[in-house]
Amino acid sequence: MTPSLSVEGRIACVTGASSGLGRTIAQALVAGGARVVTVARRKADWCDGTSSVAISADLSDLKAVPDIAAEVADVFGAPDILVNSAGVNMRQPADQVTMDGWLTTLDLNLSVPFFLAQAMVPAMREKGWGRIVNFASLQSQRAFHGGIAYGASKGGITQLTRAMAEAWSRDGITANALAPGFFPTELTGPVFGNPELSARNAAQTCIGRNGEMEDIIGPALFLCSDASAYVTGQVLCVDGGFTAK
Repeated sequence: MTPSLSVEGRIACVTGASSGLGRTIAQALVAGGARVVTVARRKADWCDGTSSVAISADLSDLKAVPDIAAEVADVFGAPDILVNSAGVNMRQPADQVTMDGWLTTLDLNLSVPFFLAQAMVPAMREKGWGRIVNFASLQSQRAFHGGIAYGASKGGITQLTRAMAEAWSRDGITANALAPGFFPTELTGPVFGNPELSARNAAQTCIGRNGEMEDIIGPALFLCSDASAYVTGQVLCVDGGFTAK
């Protein structure tokens, strides 16, 4: 029997889906037959109100996370799939990192994925099926200039994903992470705004180019579907081989 990549009939919550990779994944889930609730500070303007509904919320407010999870469940029912793609990178050099910047980065990039998942796991457990997809990074493994807070949060995501898998996989809930390379998003605007740096990053990959938005779709659908039923606690690098060199 060939395992299915279908997400037909599933309910998904995707954070940070007003733009970038989160938007691409959320739209791919809708195209695949899932009903999707997006959560971001800016409402996703592409949602149609039928198969996709946008919620505007400040995810950096940890105390609000349980209420946000409840609001998400009120739309189509409790999610089967959670994609934690919301994130921030302040690019502060180590000597200039502020306490507020550090806490904001760690809260949004690391704490919110855990507490949002924690709030949604009971319903997934009751169904005996769930998919949690976190967002790791090249900086989960490598140190970049100006990325000490961001790198700490994404290194934490790698271990958080393993710990989630250990905690919940026996209940039919898998937890994995995508680690994108360089894709043209708002978060990487400063990188792609520098043609020399962008070309250097492309040359660092095995494939010889930076990511294109559609490159994330296949890996994301795999981790959100039955096809990945025996995959949990893993970080899948979608980086054209950047980390292989």
